[in-house]
Parts: sequence; structure tokens; C-alpha cells
Amino acid sequence: MSEYEEFVMRIIRLSEVIRMTGLGRSSIYKKISEGVFPKPVSLGGRAVGWVFDEVEGWILDRIEERDSK
Repeated sequence: MSEYEEFVMRIIRLSEVIRMTGLGRSSIYKKISEGVFPKPVSLGGRAVGWVFDEVEGWILDRIEERDSK
């Protein structure tokens, strides 16, 4: 892997966020409005995406919560 590839931020679209989390569209947007899920990034026009690392971090936090109980 090149030095450049190590620092590339990956933006994912809603369909991939749904696949990663198992949540539906409305659940994702509800969690965003509650402040408990990463906010999307505007890609121009009406297009939005999410930073992959932020979504992955959210998932890892859920796992950590589960394991700490």
C-alpha cells in the first residue's frame, strides 16, 4: 500500500451504511437527529455520504458496549 492510500478517507453511500449496520434508512436518520450516529457529508446537490471510519467506529462502539455488560 502506498503512503497516499493510507490516508485516503473513504466516503460511502446510504446503501452501504445500511448493509454495514443492519439499520434501515429511517432508523439511521432518526439516530442522526438524536445525535447518536455519524452525520452525513454533503457531496453536492442532494447527494450525501458517510465517512467509512466514522460508521465503522460507531459499530465498534456498539460491540464494546455489548462486551462491557
